[in-house]
Amino acid sequence: MFRGGKPDVISNDSVPDFIVPGKNSWPELVGEKGEVAKAIIEKENPLVNAIIISGNSPTTDMMFVSNRVRVVVNAEGLVTKTPIIG
Repeated sequence: MFRGGKPDVISNDSVPDFIVPGKNSWPELVGEKGEVAKAIIEKENPLVNAIIISGNSPTTDMMFVSNRVRVVVNAEGLVTKTPIIG
């Protein structure tokens, strides 16, 4: 299920048949700067892509993506929720 070295997208209504190995959540990054958190996540698990999103912007993409980590930040750019794969 790899294309270009990254796992495929899995929708919310399907059972994931591929789970990215390695670390999958980073609770210790809550309160950290978003860019720093992104770098740490991608270093600790090179199979994932961390994306930074504003906590007050609506999330329009509700699909589960097995190699994506959303890094939710506040107006100051600090992580407000535990980043997890999905």
